[in-house]
Amino acid sequence: MTVDEKITLWLAQLRVAGRAVVVARLVIAVAGAVALVVSSVQSWDQADLVPIVGGALLLCTVVLPDSLAALLFVLVVTLGWLMRAPSAPSWSLALTAGALVVVHLAAAFAGQLPSYARVHRAALRRWWLPGAIAVLLAPAVAGAAALVRNADVAGSLVVTVAATALTAATIWFAADQKLSRD
Repeated sequence: MTVDEKITLWLAQLRVAGRAVVVARLVIAVAGAVALVVSSVQSWDQADLVPIVGGALLLCTVVLPDSLAALLFVLVVTLGWLMRAPSAPSWSLALTAGALVVVHLAAAFAGQLPSYARVHRAALRRWWLPGAIAVLLAPAVAGAAALVRNADVAGSLVVTVAATALTAATIWFAADQKLSRD
């Protein structure tokens, strides 16, 4: 298939794209832009390569949400934060974490659908509850970790890991996942 044929095919798929697919890709774009902007406007010096590579990966994630680009985008933004950011949790860290969770969930949703799919509201409901829980619990866990860290509680790493595991379990059961392989 030539490049012209690929572009024509992509434009035809874009014309018949369902509303849910377009909205999911817009959510990926907006949440990814929030994660990039919030991490790049911080007072500490971020590596110049992070916004460039992150922007390219975000574009690839919007176009191909079922590719490896979404995972790499989350890793680039996270590693960019970890390389030079202060170690104290902050509101900008919680906002970036929430945006990365939204990118992850929207890419997972858009990646399972062909671009021309029509999605019923019942399918969307299955994603709203776990998504809302994940977005709300990420800042709560970050705040709890900051409180435990500032209180000099013994075993604060164990408390933070337990809170993260509890968050993951809550999202798992809210998504109505089954433990069997049926």
